[in-house]
Amino acid sequence: MPADWADVRRIALALPGTEDRESRGHLGWWTGGRMFVWERPLRRSDHEALDALGRTAPQGPIAGVRVADEGVKAALLAESDVDAGGALFTIPHFDGYPAVLVLLERIGLGDLEELVTEAWLDRAPRRLAAAWLAEHPS
Repeated sequence: MPADWADVRRIALALPGTEDRESRGHLGWWTGGRMFVWERPLRRSDHEALDALGRTAPQGPIAGVRVADEGVKAALLAESDVDAGGALFTIPHFDGYPAVLVLLERIGLGDLEELVTEAWLDRAPRRLAAAWLAEHPS
């Protein structure tokens, strides 16, 4: 069963100190004043990406998800070929920025939960993240 925005919201709000806010007409989830997951549809201003992706330009709901660094981003993208049905991709707008784009209709709930939780851990205040990790040692 594909993931949807209700799943993103449920996963994000289950993490302590998370709130949802609208930014630029799209919903995002924040912790400690920092956004870690957000709605990110492809826009006309993403013309470079749309041109590069051509007929394979992803359709459907897309989430932006923060990752720890460019190395993590590269590893995640290497594991997920969107042209072969994978869920993760990027566009030139995100070059040099530690985030991936996620096609919600292609990601399993377990993978989505892991991705959102890791994003939260990266952006959450240190004490809050440490307390959560102490309660969830897996």
